[in-house]
Amino acid sequence: MTTRPIGELRVTVRPIRTFDDPVLRSVAEPVRDFDRELRRLVKALIATMRAGAGRAGLSAPQVGEPVRVMVYSYDGRSGHLVNPRLELSERRIIADEACLSAPGVWWPLERSYMVTARGRDMFGKPVTVRALGVLARVLQHEADHLDGVLFSDHLEAGERERFLAAALPAG
Repeated sequence: MTTRPIGELRVTVRPIRTFDDPVLRSVAEPVRDFDRELRRLVKALIATMRAGAGRAGLSAPQVGEPVRVMVYSYDGRSGHLVNPRLELSERRIIADEACLSAPGVWWPLERSYMVTARGRDMFGKPVTVRALGVLARVLQHEADHLDGVLFSDHLEAGERERFLAAALPAG
């Protein structure tokens, strides 16, 4: 773990769990306390997401925290959602998708093109995010992590096997 400054605070950049870590298969618990610990977690998620190139989203389970929190940053739009609920459009598109828990592997996946995400911010205030295209994909991907779903779960069996062979270390 390393620390990075965010504003006047120094925040810990946390290691990201890989696809073979059982924590990624657990359904995250709803956040009940909008306290200093939650704000510290959100800031650590943001710092961890920003610590590498190409990172557009991150969920709390990916850093070993089994709570319903995710952060996102894409094309000038960034933020976080606590206890998010997604409303998906019927229009769907296929595009390449990647996961920080399976570094370096991209795979085509069908997702809804448009999303409305509702939740809270780290202070408990209501938040609504309307997104389309890549940002909609990011929000769906991170929401899946909160439900213990990996994006490879959406692939057909043969594709999933090929993906996992590419994503998981041999041995």
